[in-house]
Amino acid sequence: MSAETTTVSVDPTLVGTTATRAERGGVRVPWRFIGGRAAFYAFTLWAAITINFFLPRLMKGDAVDAYMARSQGQLTPDAEKALRLMFGLDKSVPLWQQYVDYLNMLLHGNLGVSISTGMAPVGDAIASALPWTLGLVGFATVVSFVIGTSLGAVIGWRRGGKLDVFVPVTTFLGTVPYFWVGLIFIAFFSSTLGWFPAGHAYELGVEPGFNGDFIGQVISHGALPMFTIVVVSLGGWVLGMRNMMLTVLDEDYITVAQAKGMPNRRVLWRYAARNAVLPQIQSFALAIGFIVSGTIVMEMVFSYPGIGLLLLQATSAKDYALMQGIFLVLVLAVLIANIVADIAYAILDPRTRQTEA
Repeated sequence: MSAETTTVSVDPTLVGTTATRAERGGVRVPWRFIGGRAAFYAFTLWAAITINFFLPRLMKGDAVDAYMARSQGQLTPDAEKALRLMFGLDKSVPLWQQYVDYLNMLLHGNLGVSISTGMAPVGDAIASALPWTLGLVGFATVVSFVIGTSLGAVIGWRRGGKLDVFVPVTTFLGTVPYFWVGLIFIAFFSSTLGWFPAGHAYELGVEPGFNGDFIGQVISHGALPMFTIVVVSLGGWVLGMRNMMLTVLDEDYITVAQAKGMPNRRVLWRYAARNAVLPQIQSFALAIGFIVSGTIVMEMVFSYPGIGLLLLQATSAKDYALMQGIFLVLVLAVLIANIVADIAYAILDPRTRQTEA
């Protein structure tokens, strides 16, 4: 009885490479990479929380001092002591003990009490303002990213064409401050043409809820601030994507794809734009994190009840608890956005998956 010998052909170009090892051993979960990233994000979160605790306390005065000044000495010393115990600002307690108490509060989901919002819980104050910022600025950031990246890819693909005029125009608009563009839009579209309201999130007397009247009010009042954010931030996405496209189009694989007779649309979106968009994803993750800090002026111009305006009020009142709660939301937004960017990077770039497998 003769034994049959099976010969397995191996591509010599893959011998000794990561692709060969992955093919032989199956898909390997990059536990070392996952553990390293988890440790990095955990340390970053702890460092941000620590800085978030100590930084406001470097300021002169505190929330109780500001509240006492506004009350013009009407509070007794016992009332002041009670307020300091409530806000964790008792000067007789060591700073390290206040820090430990603050960490314990965070572990139990307690962000403290806000003195600038009528002694309301910080979580409730943030929850009432955050949806407005996410709904308006978050949506505007996504829209500007998608439009700017797509437009930049097309401009880079058709370099030297008529579409190049968009680059200096959008770049110039990106150098104009938010409040100038917002004031111009208010003067033209609201005061002159009367197309959109000049400010606020909805008209007084409208009952908030999932009804047509309220939703229409929210859309009409949010149109001008959203348009302002898109116009101002569009230039950065267009310029960044166009420059990356010019670099990618000189690569050999683009020349090979075109030499094989592939349609230009497929080469543009499946090969060139897919690789050129990778740096844009990291920039987008950072842009998501800085939504709060970048909207303070815009919300002031349009009197929009977002979290940026709430942060400004908390800073003016030296409301430590509310400031720390908003900064914590900002840190979490940055970390989550970067985690999503890492996942998107691995999906769009096969080399990342091979290296970490």
